[in-house]
Amino acid sequence: MNFSQILYVVENKICTITLNRPEKLNAWTVTMKDELINAFDMADKDDDVRVIIVTGAGRAYCAGADLDQKNFGKPDEQDPLGKIPRDTAGELTLKIYDIRKPVIAAINGPAVGVGTTMTLAMDIRLASETAKLGLIFNRRGMVPEGCCTWFLPRIMGFSKAAEWIYTGDILSAREALAGGLVSRIFPPEELMPAARELAGRIAENTSALSTAFSRQMLWKGMSVDHPMEAHIIESKCLHHMSLSDDIKEGIASFFEKRPAKFPLKAVADMPDFYPWWDERTYDREE
Repeated sequence: MNFSQILYVVENKICTITLNRPEKLNAWTVTMKDELINAFDMADKDDDVRVIIVTGAGRAYCAGADLDQKNFGKPDEQDPLGKIPRDTAGELTLKIYDIRKPVIAAINGPAVGVGTTMTLAMDIRLASETAKLGLIFNRRGMVPEGCCTWFLPRIMGFSKAAEWIYTGDILSAREALAGGLVSRIFPPEELMPAARELAGRIAENTSALSTAFSRQMLWKGMSVDHPMEAHIIESKCLHHMSLSDDIKEGIASFFEKRPAKFPLKAVADMPDFYPWWDERTYDREE
């Protein structure tokens, strides 16, 4: 597929998606949203992809929405039927939330508004020391988007999430690290090598099927109302993997003191009970 606002590269089982409007600091557009959703769909369905890295071209990760292409306050231009349009950032984060593959955000520079919210459905956020992150919506007369009112309290805790959203403050990389939003920060030249090294440890050392199960048990488990729900799905996945060729290979490689070569694929070999959660649909208010 040809993309105009992102780059898509697969190498060594790692898919790197790069936001590619450097002259606009990778500002968000509807086209970028559509291309990102297509890219994540491609990577999710490709058994040659084990891990996804997302970063930005040039000096920014994503400077937020491209205001030149946004018709705020003009609903008839957004939807000819005058219905409430979907939040485009939320469309992307919901896509990321449901995929099988781990996603690493390599935040290489300013990440403001949607530049921050799009990373919240990603599993691991690494940042350059030059990165700045912020949910500036209330300072612009807007409200949070990208499902961040669901994701952010689960990542940072309610109090920190509320402070950050209410103030619209811009956080330095070190502040984001202290608040738990990013897990590690690096000098700019070390960010992508670190992201690739982390992705490689996942891609080369783990079972694709085990990792896919683990990702969705983590994400979907955050919204269940009792640990019994985790026990039920963990028991089902444990039973499935205990009968699989992957566990045979894992045990054999341990005793033979060699790297494991797991045969099962996250797409081709997914069992019938996946997905185990109820799929959600978007019903627009008239």
